Amino acid sequence: NKATTATMADVEEPIVDEEVVEVEEEEEEYEEEEEFAAVAGANEVKLFGKWTFDVEVRDISLVDYIACTGDHATYLPHTAGRYAKKRFRKASCPIVERLVCCLMRKGNNAGKKIQACRIVQHTLEIIYLLTDQNPVQVVVDAIINSGPREDSTRVGGAGVVRRQAVDMSPFRRVNYALYLLATGAREASFRNLKTMAECLAEELINAARGSSNSYAIKKKDEIERVSKSNR
Repeated sequence: NKATTATMADVEEPIVDEEVVEVEEEEEEYEEEEEFAAVAGANEVKLFGKWTFDVEVRDISLVDYIACTGDHATYLPHTAGRYAKKRFRKASCPIVERLVCCLMRKGNNAGKKIQACRIVQHTLEIIYLLTDQNPVQVVVDAIINSGPREDSTRVGGAGVVRRQAVDMSPFRRVNYALYLLATGAREASFRNLKTMAECLAEELINAARGSSNSYAIKKKDEIERVSKSNR
């Protein structure tokens, strides 16, 4: 009998231990979940899970046309929105996504949005390494600096045509800036060892600084100079 009792006691003890271990494991899992929720910052949206949208648009006229805060903050620059459906709707498209769309040009790259997203992701990483700033802020500054404020248009008809200087709307300034930045990066990377991401990062950094090494800044200055002579 004694032997049986001892055996039963031996068997029962580990069962209690297992229950305690299970409770401890559950508590640990719950703590880990809490930590994960705190780290993720449920309220804050980060581009590619890394870059915050704590961005300032320093040009008051472009605040409504550079969508980078509030509802326009996204985890990926790929919202599959129908922004071309109605006039001016693309103003509400996240600004980084608009940059991605501008890269999908020139036949080979047409429609490859995932590839364009990857290029922009690498670009943002390079910008951070070179400038140690929030790359989204650098992109916004580059767009603000690259949009021409004045342009010239053709006025007259029946053989008598002259150029007349006109102000450029804020919406067109943003559109033109994106076009110039993407074109500059594409031309720089063509027949070059540098990758598209490296060229785009260089173009954005120079444009954000207002440097004349940037293709977009050179073109902007040229457009403004021509329109000034046509006033």
